[in-house]
Amino acid sequence: MFEIQDLNVSYGQSQVIHGLSFKAERNETLAIMGRNGMGKTTLFKSLMGILPSKAAKATVDGVDLNGNESHERVAKGLAYVPQGRMIFPTMTVQENIMTGMEKSKTREIPEDIYALFPVLFEMRNRKGGNLSGGQQQQLAIARALVTNPKVLLLDEPTEGIQPSIIKDIAKVLNEIRKMREITIIVSEQVLSFTMEIADRIIVIDKGKFIHENKREEVDAAKIKSYLSV
Repeated sequence: MFEIQDLNVSYGQSQVIHGLSFKAERNETLAIMGRNGMGKTTLFKSLMGILPSKAAKATVDGVDLNGNESHERVAKGLAYVPQGRMIFPTMTVQENIMTGMEKSKTREIPEDIYALFPVLFEMRNRKGGNLSGGQQQQLAIARALVTNPKVLLLDEPTEGIQPSIIKDIAKVLNEIRKMREITIIVSEQVLSFTMEIADRIIVIDKGKFIHENKREEVDAAKIKSYLSV
């Protein structure tokens, strides 16, 4: 469903992503783990076309993404939930969700969105800025889902979220994949969360992939050693 070959990203003369290659299959959840500053957000922004990058191959469902800007990548099936959520604080929950439907032929929010996130239905007329961090994260995911993506990218979805809500987010992501059969790629530092959702884990360090395992083969102590400062 999603394939990248030899991806490179630089800031000026400084290269920060070094020849990364990976595939994510249809209906697979892939987690990319690493400490802060190791290149996760840079990688995700480059995948979405927010940062310029060079890749030998970049495709979603076999369709070429090279040279495409962000809105073109969204039209081809990518959706992005950025680090920090980036919802619109002065707009209502419903208005926030509908910003993801700009290109939609209908202005009706799909029923499965509120089924997945009942708290958003209850708070649909509340300003986004008045929601808790966990509720804002659910709102950001809902906003991405209304674009009907083939691939959902989530950057640090547990950041600043209390443990009980982290479990809720893991449950929702598993339900999304079951309902929609989409590919999910998530960057993360919380191993317990990752083990609840991921089929496969890749560790990134200084812009390079240094370790990969299927979930059932993961050595938790080894992964934690990569994540420790």
